Amino acid sequence: MRVELHSAHRIVSSESEDLILVDADDQETGFVSKAKAHHGRGILHRAFSVFLFNEKGELLLQRRATSKRLWPGFWSNSCCSHPRRGETMPVATRRRLREELNIDAELEYVYKFMYQVQFGELGAEHELCHVYLGRVDGDVHANDHEVESIRFLSAAELESEFAGGSGNFTPWFKMEWQSLKNNYTEQLRRYLAD
Repeated sequence: MRVELHSAHRIVSSESEDLILVDADDQETGFVSKAKAHHGRGILHRAFSVFLFNEKGELLLQRRATSKRLWPGFWSNSCCSHPRRGETMPVATRRRLREELNIDAELEYVYKFMYQVQFGELGAEHELCHVYLGRVDGDVHANDHEVESIRFLSAAELESEFAGGSGNFTPWFKMEWQSLKNNYTEQLRRYLAD
């Protein structure tokens, strides 16, 4: 469902916002600015990734804005971000779907995992990431400060693009998709077309 908000062109995040630091068991250990959390090899912090599917079973992909510090212009899953200080995951995911895509969606938690990937000298992602599945109905109006463009792909089309090795997909997106396919087939199947 589309949510009427003030503008699809508003600034909704900054490098100074506090992220939640965690240990390997996802227990809070403190807070640090987004800039510091992604500096060097990164500091382990809580994050989330959302995979949204339309009624045809196609996955909504977003191309990250070119202004992003890490992986600018890369294609990624529907929405990914971080809960802020004091936010629960349901609050954070709902907020971010509205901020990035101007939508509301019911989400199903699937799993969480820890990863660290480097983006050259510019920094890294070092996250304990919670992964969700959901449906998107109607139009999506992406916030151009966060998202350069969007598109929908079937699972087969996505697999074909991954196999082509173009290299313009975020690493966490590829890791999460493989895990969903290999380890959470029942949950994933509910969102894909027959």
